[in-house]
Amino acid sequence: MGLWDKVKNQFIDVIEWQDDSSDTIVWKFPHYDNEIKNGAQLIVREGQAAVFLHEGQIGDVFTAGRHELSTNNIPILTTLGSWKYAFDAPFKCDIFFVSVRQFTDLKWGTKNPIMLRDPEFGPIRLRAFGSYCFKISDPGVFIKGFSGSDSLFTTDEISDQFRNILISRFTDTLGESKIPALDLAANYNEFAEELMKGLAVEFEEYGTTLTKFLIENISLPPAVEEALDKRSSMGIIGNLQQYTQYQTANAIEGMAENQGGGGNMMGMVAGMNMGGVMGNTMQQAAAAPPPQQAPVPQAVQWFAAFNGQQSGPFDPGTVQQQVQQGNISKETLMWKQGMANWLPASDVPEVSAFFGSAPPPIPPPPPQ
Repeated sequence: MGLWDKVKNQFIDVIEWQDDSSDTIVWKFPHYDNEIKNGAQLIVREGQAAVFLHEGQIGDVFTAGRHELSTNNIPILTTLGSWKYAFDAPFKCDIFFVSVRQFTDLKWGTKNPIMLRDPEFGPIRLRAFGSYCFKISDPGVFIKGFSGSDSLFTTDEISDQFRNILISRFTDTLGESKIPALDLAANYNEFAEELMKGLAVEFEEYGTTLTKFLIENISLPPAVEEALDKRSSMGIIGNLQQYTQYQTANAIEGMAENQGGGGNMMGMVAGMNMGGVMGNTMQQAAAAPPPQQAPVPQAVQWFAAFNGQQSGPFDPGTVQQQVQQGNISKETLMWKQGMANWLPASDVPEVSAFFGSAPPPIPPPPPQ
């Protein structure tokens, strides 16, 4: 083998990337100190792009297809210094393959609860998680902004950055939405679509496109969920008395199928009766109207007959005053509501009591 053959063996004829991974975004072609032959074949498969860099400067970007590398048709190569061997002009250049397919099922989630003021529950804490998808829309911008000169760049190296962006914007949008916690599930799709509009600009800055953003769940703290489950259970149970009777009947049926359960059967019957009593008591307590204040008793109204004419009504105090003044005597006919007939005052216990307390008549003055 001559000297020229040894030199030619150092030239690269075919450049390609056979990607068999699911998370590799950028892969650097490992040519080491070998030079790329002028006229070499560049094979870019579907879902890939090839980016040429010379001394850190981004040059040409090739899309899917077979390309012949020549200083005559590649602008960046015409600016590179070359050492000509016969009719070939080999060159050195860093070549990065970029996967431009869609990366799916990347997870996001809140590390800490989100503090919110809910219109129904008041101050609450919410957690949320979901998934998202993205793809490289500008390989040159992505390499310049992220991977740089790394020979291998995967989704793990960028997922934390994207996750932080998503959670920050999600938290702000959730707080501004003012949607009650119990209504969030009905607005997942609308909420995600609105959020993607705001995130599009930020992802473009990294040469990427957010193709999908999904909210899988927004959850309440365990203690609040437990209280909510109890509240829902009471709504499902409905009539507590019927539910207690149903549960007791099922227990009795199970005991009846168990041989030798006669003693337990009596206990269950007693329990059923007690359950019925408790159910009735609770139902009556729930259905009973609130206690009302007793009405103030009305004063007794009396009527008296003077010279065949009805006078009144008189309250008990006025009747006593009339007795003391002599206007009402024991023979005066009296009547009040509830009495069948008029009776002399002496025959009415409530009025006759006033005569005993009346002072005797004043004696006449002694003779002179």
